Amino acid sequence: MASLDRPYQMCTKTVMDTTDPDITFDREGVCNHWHEYFDKLKQRPSQDALLNYHEETVKRIKESGKGKAYDCIIGLSGGADSSYLAYIAKQWGLRALLVHFDNGFNSESAVSNIENIVRKLEYDYHAFVMDWDEFKDLQRSYFYASVLDLEIPNDHMIFAALYKLASQHQVQYIITGFNNATESILPEKWRYTGKKDLVNLNNIQKKFGTVPLVHMPKLGIWQFAWYMTVKGIQQYAPLHFIGYDKPKAKEILTRELGWKDYGGKHHESVFTRFYQGYILPRKFNIDKRKAHLSTMICSGLISREDALHELSLPTYDVNMQEEDKIYIAKKLDFTEEEFEKLLSLPNVPHEFYGTDQWQQNLVFGLNRLVKRVYNFNKIKHL
Repeated sequence: MASLDRPYQMCTKTVMDTTDPDITFDREGVCNHWHEYFDKLKQRPSQDALLNYHEETVKRIKESGKGKAYDCIIGLSGGADSSYLAYIAKQWGLRALLVHFDNGFNSESAVSNIENIVRKLEYDYHAFVMDWDEFKDLQRSYFYASVLDLEIPNDHMIFAALYKLASQHQVQYIITGFNNATESILPEKWRYTGKKDLVNLNNIQKKFGTVPLVHMPKLGIWQFAWYMTVKGIQQYAPLHFIGYDKPKAKEILTRELGWKDYGGKHHESVFTRFYQGYILPRKFNIDKRKAHLSTMICSGLISREDALHELSLPTYDVNMQEEDKIYIAKKLDFTEEEFEKLLSLPNVPHEFYGTDQWQQNLVFGLNRLVKRVYNFNKIKHL
Protein backbone atom coordinates (compact mmCIF):
# COMPACT_ATOMS: atom_id res chain seq x y z
CA MET A 1 0.00 0.00 0.00
CA ALA A 2 1.12 3.55 -0.64
CA SER A 3 0.49 6.53 1.57
CA LEU A 4 -3.00 7.97 1.23
CA ASP A 5 -1.66 11.27 -0.13
CA ARG A 6 0.73 9.92 -2.78
CA PRO A 7 0.54 7.27 -5.52
CA TYR A 8 2.49 4.05 -5.27
CA GLN A 9 5.98 4.12 -6.73
CA MET A 10 9.00 1.81 -6.65
CA CYS A 11 12.59 2.87 -7.20
CA THR A 12 13.96 2.03 -10.66
CA LYS A 13 17.35 0.99 -9.21
CA THR A 14 16.42 -0.69 -5.91
CA VAL A 15 13.20 -2.30 -4.67
CA MET A 16 12.44 0.42 -2.11
CA ASP A 17 9.01 1.97 -2.56
CA THR A 18 6.45 4.31 -1.07
CA THR A 19 5.78 2.00 1.87
CA ASP A 20 8.65 4.10 3.22
CA PRO A 21 6.70 7.34 3.88
CA ASP A 22 9.86 9.47 3.68
CA ILE A 23 11.15 8.12 0.36
CA THR A 24 11.88 10.60 -2.44
CA PHE A 25 12.61 10.07 -6.13
CA ASP A 26 14.58 11.97 -8.76
CA ARG A 27 13.37 12.57 -12.33
CA GLU A 28 14.52 9.10 -13.39
CA GLY A 29 12.60 7.45 -10.56
CA VAL A 30 15.74 6.65 -8.55
CA CYS A 31 15.14 6.86 -4.81
CA ASN A 32 17.06 8.73 -2.13
CA HIS A 33 18.28 5.45 -0.62
CA TRP A 34 20.24 4.65 -3.79
CA HIS A 35 21.78 8.11 -3.89
CA GLU A 36 22.58 8.12 -0.17
CA TYR A 37 24.25 4.70 -0.40
CA PHE A 38 26.58 5.79 -3.19
CA ASP A 39 27.19 9.23 -1.69
CA LYS A 40 28.45 7.48 1.45
CA LEU A 41 30.47 5.08 -0.67
CA LYS A 42 32.28 7.99 -2.34
CA GLN A 43 33.27 9.32 1.08
CA ARG A 44 34.71 6.01 2.24
CA PRO A 45 38.48 5.56 2.18
CA SER A 46 40.04 3.15 -0.32
CA GLN A 47 39.77 -0.58 0.35
CA ASP A 48 43.49 -0.66 1.12
CA ALA A 49 43.02 2.08 3.74
CA LEU A 50 40.07 0.20 5.25
CA LEU A 51 42.08 -3.02 5.46
CA ASN A 52 45.00 -1.17 7.05
CA TYR A 53 42.64 0.29 9.65
CA HIS A 54 41.23 -3.18 10.27
CA GLU A 55 44.66 -4.72 10.74
CA GLU A 56 45.65 -1.97 13.18
CA THR A 57 42.40 -2.47 15.11
CA VAL A 58 43.00 -6.22 15.40
CA LYS A 59 46.45 -5.45 16.81
CA ARG A 60 44.90 -3.08 19.36
CA ILE A 61 42.34 -5.70 20.35
CA LYS A 62 45.08 -8.27 20.91
CA GLU A 63 47.14 -5.76 22.86
CA SER A 64 44.17 -4.86 25.07
CA GLY A 65 43.67 -8.51 25.97
CA LYS A 66 47.18 -9.28 27.17
CA GLY A 67 47.10 -10.96 30.57
CA LYS A 68 43.34 -11.56 30.31
CA ALA A 69 41.33 -14.64 29.45
CA TYR A 70 39.79 -12.95 26.38
CA ASP A 71 40.55 -9.99 24.15
CA CYS A 72 37.03 -9.56 22.77
CA ILE A 73 33.42 -10.70 23.05
CA ILE A 74 31.29 -11.78 20.11
CA GLY A 75 27.52 -12.12 20.28
CA LEU A 76 26.59 -15.36 18.49
CA SER A 77 23.05 -15.85 17.23
CA GLY A 78 23.69 -18.79 14.90
CA GLY A 79 22.89 -16.59 11.90
CA ALA A 80 25.23 -15.99 8.98
CA ASP A 81 26.78 -12.67 10.03
CA SER A 82 27.68 -13.56 13.62
CA SER A 83 28.74 -17.09 12.66
CA TYR A 84 31.09 -15.80 9.97
CA LEU A 85 32.39 -13.22 12.40
CA ALA A 86 33.33 -15.98 14.85
CA TYR A 87 34.98 -17.93 12.03
CA ILE A 88 37.19 -15.08 10.79
CA ALA A 89 38.01 -13.95 14.33
CA LYS A 90 39.62 -17.36 14.77
CA GLN A 91 41.60 -16.84 11.56
CA TRP A 92 42.85 -13.52 12.91
CA GLY A 93 44.02 -15.15 16.13
CA LEU A 94 41.58 -13.34 18.41
CA ARG A 95 40.77 -14.95 21.77
CA ALA A 96 37.03 -14.36 21.80
CA LEU A 97 34.36 -15.30 24.28
CA LEU A 98 31.29 -16.30 22.30
CA VAL A 99 28.06 -15.19 23.96
CA HIS A 100 24.57 -16.29 23.01
CA PHE A 101 21.53 -14.46 24.34
CA ASP A 102 18.89 -17.10 25.02
CA ASN A 103 15.43 -15.54 25.21
CA GLY A 104 13.57 -18.80 24.68
CA PHE A 105 12.85 -18.35 20.95
CA ASN A 106 15.83 -20.08 19.32
CA SER A 107 15.08 -22.07 16.18
CA GLU A 108 16.45 -25.62 15.93
CA SER A 109 18.83 -24.55 13.15
CA ALA A 110 20.25 -21.77 15.33
CA VAL A 111 20.94 -24.18 18.19
CA SER A 112 22.62 -26.64 15.81
CA ASN A 113 24.74 -23.90 14.22
CA ILE A 114 25.89 -22.58 17.59
CA GLU A 115 26.87 -26.06 18.80
CA ASN A 116 28.91 -26.71 15.63
CA ILE A 117 30.64 -23.33 15.75
CA VAL A 118 31.63 -23.60 19.40
CA ARG A 119 32.89 -27.17 18.99
CA LYS A 120 34.85 -26.66 15.76
CA LEU A 121 36.34 -23.26 16.59
CA GLU A 122 37.12 -24.33 20.17
CA TYR A 123 36.10 -21.00 21.62
CA ASP A 124 34.82 -20.56 25.16
CA TYR A 125 31.07 -20.08 25.19
CA HIS A 126 28.63 -18.35 27.54
CA ALA A 127 24.87 -18.75 27.24
CA PHE A 128 23.20 -15.71 28.78
CA VAL A 129 19.83 -17.19 29.70
CA MET A 130 17.12 -14.65 30.43
CA ASP A 131 14.86 -14.79 33.43
CA TRP A 132 11.88 -16.07 31.45
CA ASP A 133 9.12 -14.69 33.71
CA GLU A 134 10.55 -11.17 33.43
CA PHE A 135 11.35 -11.34 29.72
CA LYS A 136 7.96 -12.83 28.87
CA ASP A 137 6.17 -10.11 30.82
CA LEU A 138 8.19 -7.37 29.10
CA GLN A 139 7.51 -8.84 25.67
CA ARG A 140 3.79 -9.01 26.47
CA SER A 141 3.92 -5.34 27.50
CA TYR A 142 5.23 -4.36 24.08
CA PHE A 143 2.34 -6.12 22.39
CA TYR A 144 -0.13 -4.29 24.64
CA ALA A 145 1.66 -0.99 23.90
CA SER A 146 1.11 -1.66 20.17
CA VAL A 147 4.41 0.01 19.22
CA LEU A 148 6.40 -0.68 16.06
CA ASP A 149 9.61 -2.18 17.39
CA LEU A 150 8.52 -5.31 19.22
CA GLU A 151 12.13 -6.54 19.22
CA ILE A 152 13.43 -3.89 21.60
CA PRO A 153 13.16 -6.21 24.63
CA ASN A 154 15.46 -8.63 22.82
CA ASP A 155 17.81 -6.09 21.20
CA HIS A 156 18.16 -3.98 24.33
CA MET A 157 18.95 -6.96 26.54
CA ILE A 158 21.41 -8.50 24.06
CA PHE A 159 23.73 -5.51 24.18
CA ALA A 160 23.13 -5.00 27.88
CA ALA A 161 24.30 -8.59 28.42
CA LEU A 162 27.33 -8.14 26.14
CA TYR A 163 28.46 -4.98 27.94
CA LYS A 164 27.86 -6.57 31.32
CA LEU A 165 30.01 -9.59 30.46
CA ALA A 166 32.68 -7.40 28.86
CA SER A 167 32.89 -5.44 32.11
CA GLN A 168 33.04 -8.60 34.21
CA HIS A 169 35.88 -10.05 32.11
CA GLN A 170 37.65 -6.68 31.72
CA VAL A 171 37.31 -6.93 27.93
CA GLN A 172 37.45 -3.66 26.00
CA TYR A 173 36.09 -4.78 22.62
CA ILE A 174 32.68 -6.10 21.61
CA ILE A 175 32.85 -7.37 18.02
CA THR A 176 29.57 -7.07 16.08
CA GLY A 177 28.36 -8.46 12.77
CA PHE A 178 26.67 -5.28 11.59
CA ASN A 179 27.75 -4.45 8.04
CA ASN A 180 27.13 -1.97 5.24
CA ALA A 181 27.03 -4.70 2.59
CA THR A 182 23.63 -6.02 3.72
CA GLU A 183 22.29 -3.57 6.33
CA SER A 184 23.06 -0.06 5.12
CA ILE A 185 19.53 0.80 3.99
CA LEU A 186 16.76 0.93 6.60
CA PRO A 187 14.19 3.75 6.66
CA GLU A 188 13.93 5.64 9.93
CA LYS A 189 10.15 5.13 10.07
CA TRP A 190 10.64 1.34 9.90
CA ARG A 191 12.30 1.15 13.32
CA TYR A 192 12.66 2.88 16.65
CA THR A 193 16.17 4.25 16.84
CA GLY A 194 16.17 4.30 20.65
CA LYS A 195 17.31 0.73 21.26
CA LYS A 196 19.01 1.99 24.45
CA ASP A 197 16.02 4.11 25.48
CA LEU A 198 15.53 2.78 28.99
CA VAL A 199 12.95 5.49 29.79
CA ASN A 200 10.70 4.27 26.98
CA LEU A 201 11.20 0.63 27.96
CA ASN A 202 10.55 1.21 31.66
CA ASN A 203 7.45 3.33 30.97
CA ILE A 204 5.95 0.66 28.73
CA GLN A 205 6.61 -2.00 31.35
CA LYS A 206 5.25 0.19 34.14
CA LYS A 207 2.02 0.77 32.24
CA PHE A 208 1.38 -2.75 30.96
CA GLY A 209 3.63 -5.14 32.89
CA THR A 210 2.91 -7.15 36.01
CA VAL A 211 6.43 -8.35 36.90
CA PRO A 212 9.24 -6.05 38.14
CA LEU A 213 12.40 -6.23 36.01
CA VAL A 214 14.85 -7.21 38.72
CA HIS A 215 17.19 -9.65 36.97
CA MET A 216 17.21 -8.16 33.46
CA PRO A 217 20.42 -6.49 32.23
CA LYS A 218 19.94 -2.79 31.41
CA LEU A 219 21.70 -0.50 28.95
CA GLY A 220 20.25 2.99 29.12
CA ILE A 221 22.20 6.09 28.11
CA TRP A 222 23.81 6.44 31.56
CA GLN A 223 24.92 2.81 31.70
CA PHE A 224 26.21 3.07 28.15
CA ALA A 225 28.19 6.23 28.95
CA TRP A 226 29.68 4.55 32.03
CA TYR A 227 30.73 1.45 30.09
CA MET A 228 32.35 3.61 27.40
CA THR A 229 34.06 6.29 29.48
CA VAL A 230 34.91 4.50 32.74
CA LYS A 231 35.35 0.91 31.55
CA GLY A 232 36.66 1.85 28.08
CA ILE A 233 34.46 -0.69 26.28
CA GLN A 234 33.88 -0.07 22.58
CA GLN A 235 32.26 -1.81 19.63
CA TYR A 236 34.01 -2.78 16.43
CA ALA A 237 32.26 -3.99 13.25
CA PRO A 238 34.99 -5.59 11.09
CA LEU A 239 32.65 -6.65 8.29
CA HIS A 240 32.53 -2.96 7.34
CA PHE A 241 36.22 -3.04 6.48
CA ILE A 242 37.07 -6.40 4.95
CA GLY A 243 34.80 -6.47 1.88
CA TYR A 244 32.05 -8.73 3.24
CA ASP A 245 30.48 -11.05 0.65
CA LYS A 246 27.56 -12.75 2.42
CA PRO A 247 26.84 -15.47 -0.20
CA LYS A 248 30.51 -16.53 -0.14
CA ALA A 249 30.51 -16.36 3.66
CA LYS A 250 27.59 -18.79 3.75
CA GLU A 251 29.49 -21.19 1.45
CA ILE A 252 32.53 -21.09 3.75
CA LEU A 253 30.43 -21.63 6.87
CA THR A 254 28.62 -24.57 5.28
CA ARG A 255 31.85 -26.17 4.12
CA GLU A 256 34.04 -25.49 7.15
CA LEU A 257 31.62 -25.53 10.10
CA GLY A 258 28.64 -27.58 8.97
CA TRP A 259 26.51 -24.44 9.20
CA LYS A 260 22.93 -24.67 7.94
CA ASP A 261 21.06 -21.83 6.30
CA TYR A 262 17.83 -21.03 8.15
CA GLY A 263 16.12 -19.09 5.36
CA GLY A 264 15.45 -15.37 5.69
CA LYS A 265 17.50 -12.70 7.41
CA HIS A 266 17.45 -13.13 11.21
CA HIS A 267 15.24 -16.20 10.96
CA GLU A 268 17.49 -17.93 13.49
CA SER A 269 14.92 -16.67 16.01
CA VAL A 270 11.34 -17.91 15.77
CA PHE A 271 10.12 -14.61 17.21
CA THR A 272 12.14 -12.50 14.77
CA ARG A 273 11.00 -14.65 11.88
CA PHE A 274 7.36 -14.11 12.83
CA TYR A 275 7.82 -10.43 13.65
CA GLN A 276 9.56 -9.54 10.40
CA GLY A 277 7.68 -11.98 8.18
CA TYR A 278 4.15 -11.62 9.59
CA ILE A 279 3.61 -8.77 12.05
CA LEU A 280 5.52 -6.03 10.24
CA PRO A 281 3.87 -6.61 6.83
CA ARG A 282 0.39 -7.12 8.25
CA LYS A 283 0.22 -4.57 11.06
CA PHE A 284 2.66 -1.90 9.88
CA ASN A 285 2.78 -2.41 6.09
CA ILE A 286 6.55 -2.93 6.28
CA ASP A 287 8.43 -5.61 4.37
CA LYS A 288 12.02 -5.39 5.62
CA ARG A 289 13.16 -7.60 2.76
CA LYS A 290 12.93 -4.50 0.57
CA ALA A 291 15.60 -2.72 2.60
CA HIS A 292 17.81 -5.79 2.86
CA LEU A 293 17.54 -6.65 -0.84
CA SER A 294 18.03 -3.02 -1.86
CA THR A 295 21.27 -2.86 0.12
CA MET A 296 22.46 -6.05 -1.55
CA ILE A 297 21.58 -4.59 -4.98
CA CYS A 298 23.70 -1.53 -4.19
CA SER A 299 26.50 -3.79 -2.92
CA GLY A 300 26.42 -5.84 -6.12
CA LEU A 301 25.49 -9.03 -4.28
CA ILE A 302 22.16 -9.56 -6.05
CA SER A 303 20.44 -8.33 -9.22
CA ARG A 304 17.30 -6.21 -9.09
CA GLU A 305 15.50 -8.92 -11.08
CA ASP A 306 16.35 -11.56 -8.49
CA ALA A 307 15.28 -9.18 -5.72
CA LEU A 308 11.91 -8.59 -7.39
CA HIS A 309 11.44 -12.33 -7.75
CA GLU A 310 12.14 -12.83 -4.05
CA LEU A 311 9.62 -10.13 -3.16
CA SER A 312 6.99 -11.89 -5.27
CA LEU A 313 7.20 -14.84 -2.87
CA PRO A 314 5.69 -14.97 0.64
CA THR A 315 7.93 -13.55 3.37
CA TYR A 316 8.24 -17.18 4.46
CA ASP A 317 6.19 -20.36 4.28
CA VAL A 318 2.56 -19.48 5.03
CA ASN A 319 1.92 -22.71 6.93
CA MET A 320 4.94 -21.99 9.11
CA GLN A 321 3.58 -18.49 9.72
CA GLU A 322 0.40 -19.96 11.21
CA GLU A 323 2.40 -22.45 13.26
CA ASP A 324 4.64 -19.64 14.58
CA LYS A 325 1.60 -17.55 15.43
CA ILE A 326 0.08 -20.32 17.55
CA TYR A 327 3.46 -21.13 19.14
CA ILE A 328 4.31 -17.53 20.09
CA ALA A 329 0.83 -16.79 21.42
CA LYS A 330 1.00 -19.87 23.63
CA LYS A 331 4.55 -19.18 24.77
CA LEU A 332 3.60 -15.63 25.80
CA ASP A 333 0.42 -16.86 27.56
CA PHE A 334 -2.00 -15.25 25.12
CA THR A 335 -5.06 -17.06 23.87
CA GLU A 336 -5.25 -17.09 20.07
CA GLU A 337 -8.19 -14.69 20.29
CA GLU A 338 -6.28 -12.29 22.57
CA PHE A 339 -3.25 -12.41 20.30
CA GLU A 340 -5.35 -11.64 17.25
CA LYS A 341 -6.92 -8.63 18.99
CA LEU A 342 -3.48 -7.30 19.98
CA LEU A 343 -2.24 -7.59 16.40
CA SER A 344 -5.28 -5.58 15.31
CA LEU A 345 -4.84 -2.68 17.75
CA PRO A 346 -4.17 0.79 16.29
CA ASN A 347 -0.45 1.51 15.99
CA VAL A 348 1.02 3.75 18.69
CA PRO A 349 4.30 5.71 18.27
CA HIS A 350 7.02 4.87 20.79
CA GLU A 351 7.26 8.55 21.73
CA PHE A 352 3.76 8.39 23.20
CA TYR A 353 5.26 6.56 26.20
CA GLY A 354 8.08 9.05 26.77
CA THR A 355 11.72 8.99 25.71
CA ASP A 356 15.21 9.53 27.13
CA GLN A 357 15.87 12.57 24.92
CA TRP A 358 16.55 14.90 27.84
CA GLN A 359 19.03 12.40 29.28
CA GLN A 360 20.77 12.12 25.93
CA ASN A 361 21.01 15.91 25.69
CA LEU A 362 22.50 16.05 29.18
CA VAL A 363 25.05 13.28 28.52
CA PHE A 364 26.15 14.75 25.19
CA GLY A 365 26.31 18.23 26.74
CA LEU A 366 28.52 16.97 29.57
CA ASN A 367 30.71 15.19 27.03
CA ARG A 368 31.20 18.40 25.03
CA LEU A 369 31.98 20.31 28.24
CA VAL A 370 34.61 17.78 29.32
CA LYS A 371 36.27 17.97 25.91
CA ARG A 372 36.37 21.78 26.06
CA VAL A 373 37.94 21.75 29.53
CA TYR A 374 40.46 19.12 28.42
CA ASN A 375 41.42 21.10 25.30
CA PHE A 376 41.65 24.35 27.31
CA ASN A 377 43.99 22.76 29.87
CA LYS A 378 46.01 21.20 27.07
CA ILE A 379 46.48 24.58 25.35
CA LYS A 380 47.26 26.31 28.67
CA HIS A 381 50.17 23.95 29.30
CA LEU A 382 51.76 24.27 25.86
